[in-house]
Amino acid sequence: MDVFYEVFGWIGSILIVVSLMQARMLVFRWMNLVGSLVATAYNLIYGIWPYVAMNVAIVIINAYWLNRLYREANDPDVYQVLPTPSDSPFVLHLLRTHSTDIAHFAPDFTPEPAAEDRRHTFLVVRGDEAVGVVAVREAGNGVGEVELDWVKPRFRDFTPGRFVYRDSRALPDAGFRQVRLTPHEMTDREYLRKAGFRTERTEWVRDLTA
Repeated sequence: MDVFYEVFGWIGSILIVVSLMQARMLVFRWMNLVGSLVATAYNLIYGIWPYVAMNVAIVIINAYWLNRLYREANDPDVYQVLPTPSDSPFVLHLLRTHSTDIAHFAPDFTPEPAAEDRRHTFLVVRGDEAVGVVAVREAGNGVGEVELDWVKPRFRDFTPGRFVYRDSRALPDAGFRQVRLTPHEMTDREYLRKAGFRTERTEWVRDLTA
């Protein structure tokens, strides 16, 4: 039985350590919560009360943040959309800094649009932090081609990019009545459905309220 408890304790420790290496906030919080619960039970079995108290505190902290993160995930007052010039130094810096990650989701995207393209860029922000970028190119007649819909890994589980399409006036105010995109291998189809897109032949299409 002691061997079982030792293995049980090691599992908790491993989960806590691995959680600290996670870039995604939701994954980090859940792994840390489970690891702390296991560690609490292990230390409770052996009566190591200081570590019981510490891990109980960590469990409570993780539970608080998970509740807050899930609550804020659908709050347009938390995630806001800022129309930003495509040649903004900050936007270009953000896109270049994360170019490797962006290339997985939009391999044909370049930070600087072609001279003939009319690109509209929208920053998704949480407080004072930019968490994502949506770039839309004018295709004529109020139709926009989504060139990029990218979010930092930390926030990816919360799909804040959907606020650009669903809860913001940014696209209609820019003159778009419809946006379209051609999905890539890494495109999250379920995310597109939640954002209000529908399939139309090889494209995903979303109509916008005027």
